[in-house]
Amino acid sequence: MGRFATCFAELEDPRDDNARHDLHEILMIALCAMLCGAEDCSDMAAFGRAKERFLRQFLTLRHGIPSHDTFSRVFRLLDPAQFHACFLRFMQDFAQAAQGVIAIDGKTLRRSFDRATQRSPLHLVGAWAVGCRLLLGQLATDEKSNEITAVPRLLEMISLKGAIVTADALNCQRAIAAKVVEKGGDYVLALKGNQSTLFDDVRLYLDDPAHAPSLAVSEPDVDADHGRIETRQAFVCTTVDWLAEHDWPGLAAIGKLVRTRELKGVISQEAAYYLLSTPLSPARFGQVARGHWGIENSLHWVLDVTMNEDQSRNRKDHAPQNLALLRRWALNTCKLEGSKGSMKGKLKRAGWNDDFLARLLTLAGQDQMR
Repeated sequence: MGRFATCFAELEDPRDDNARHDLHEILMIALCAMLCGAEDCSDMAAFGRAKERFLRQFLTLRHGIPSHDTFSRVFRLLDPAQFHACFLRFMQDFAQAAQGVIAIDGKTLRRSFDRATQRSPLHLVGAWAVGCRLLLGQLATDEKSNEITAVPRLLEMISLKGAIVTADALNCQRAIAAKVVEKGGDYVLALKGNQSTLFDDVRLYLDDPAHAPSLAVSEPDVDADHGRIETRQAFVCTTVDWLAEHDWPGLAAIGKLVRTRELKGVISQEAAYYLLSTPLSPARFGQVARGHWGIENSLHWVLDVTMNEDQSRNRKDHAPQNLALLRRWALNTCKLEGSKGSMKGKLKRAGWNDDFLARLLTLAGQDQMR
């Protein structure tokens, strides 16, 4: 608990001075409950009652297990910026060492809207380390359209030196590209119609057969699964001087990824276009572009399907944002435990096996104090 208390040292207790339950103990019970598959504050209170003997091995619990109302009140009132700062301290060493691909993408908590206050669903922007499959940080926005302004602030919080930042076309923005370059990283940004003039120029150039000799081309990469055959081929062009009029920060190359799919005898093809700040080989460019979707498959899908986030009905005050961060904290903690197995299996194992839950907590505590 001393290690966790250090991590939460600057977190202010939003309750009155005479609160019955210690804030750090409440957060520890909540994290333990999330590690065992809890979905809301009622689950946290039920977990605490069921596991009180285990919890008393390292918690004082002077007034017993907090009620679900206490958990709810704490997460509603807790300053989300301070709570996120605790998470960043937890992930600091991993963020500094996360060389490779960092995918930036947003996710909306569908059930977090509040009709009574006309509050829109909470939209979160996350930075995902593809190689180690860890969330490095996140920021909340009121609307999906505000994601563009949130991304530079998120990038400011994490180390980008030696990393390649990927983002979808929504976040293909000059300010975002400039921030990545400023922090010593590189980018591979999907390019679509929101940058209409630049997109047209890049697309026409890369699709023109006359320019084919100037393009570096990868070997076809073929995947076959569930009756579908997909072939991907990457093209990179480092001749970008003619794009100087667009004044794009750090632009060093442009790329195209062609995907050909065959399903039940029907063949379809699509091409995606990218801006690169470093002249990657076509093979590496293809890996990086494909790796971006790890944030969907390894984070968003797990949160919705395994942790049931999309059905969470927390709506009031700061509860949606704080509980969303706690889920991601639990997810990262499970990822840090190196044994094989699905996330669903690890959550069940933590709930059934006190020794495994203690192992997760020990690993998390040690890593926070690196």
